Amino acid sequence: MSYPKLLGVKAEPAEPLWKRAPTRGDDGQPLSDFMMLIPGMRHWPGWRRQSALEAIYEVLNQYRNVVVFADMNVRLNLLWVSVRAVPGICMELPIALRARVPQAKLVSHRAS
Repeated sequence: MSYPKLLGVKAEPAEPLWKRAPTRGDDGQPLSDFMMLIPGMRHWPGWRRQSALEAIYEVLNQYRNVVVFADMNVRLNLLWVSVRAVPGICMELPIALRARVPQAKLVSHRAS
């Protein structure tokens, strides 16, 4: 099965995420990031999974001016996105993704 390229990077096994995900942009500014869980995606029929991956790609492409890195780990049902620090983007972009893939859930935590 072929997967769409996410921002020019083919979705296939690679080094661990902590080694690949950038922490700073080209300008040296810190990046923001978020994770979205898509429960059960790895068990979906191929056509459904492919359709969801294409929808994710389309949304990320619409935000290409702020998205720096994206990684979809189908085995873990987990999407990681690193973005330029733009006020509100870590809510706006997940909302746009969820509009196209309703099963996607934003993973976050409360600061104590």
